[in-house]
Amino acid sequence: MPLREQTDPQHVRAILQIILAQNRPPVARCRLLSSGLGPAHMLKVSEQLAGCKACLGCGCCMDVCPVLVRDPKRRLRSEARSSMALETLVGEDCDRCGNCALACPQVDPTLKVYLVQTHLAEGMAELLAKATSEELFLLDLA
Repeated sequence: MPLREQTDPQHVRAILQIILAQNRPPVARCRLLSSGLGPAHMLKVSEQLAGCKACLGCGCCMDVCPVLVRDPKRRLRSEARSSMALETLVGEDCDRCGNCALACPQVDPTLKVYLVQTHLAEGMAELLAKATSEELFLLDLA
């Protein structure tokens, strides 16, 4: 049974900033920061799962990854459709768009809101600044 209270991004803000600054898909680490299962979970495992959500293997993160869309041959390297397979296939080539974390059903909505309001908003501001700079325009003309 999932916990009713979701992870407060302000409590994990420092680590979220580190995760989002790396050139890797953030979905697996964002999932691990999510609220996880409560004490009444029905899984037959002995480990304490609170504070950690397991990957469902649904492949939603892989379906929305622009790196895999641009290079479909990468998908042939692995039949797995998990967040760890995504990290293996994409690695350092990650665009840092955050689509994988937004598509993952195991990442808390509170973390998704934080991702959109901070990381993606900052990325859009950077792209806008690059697009309106005269230097970029002059490079395009050359």
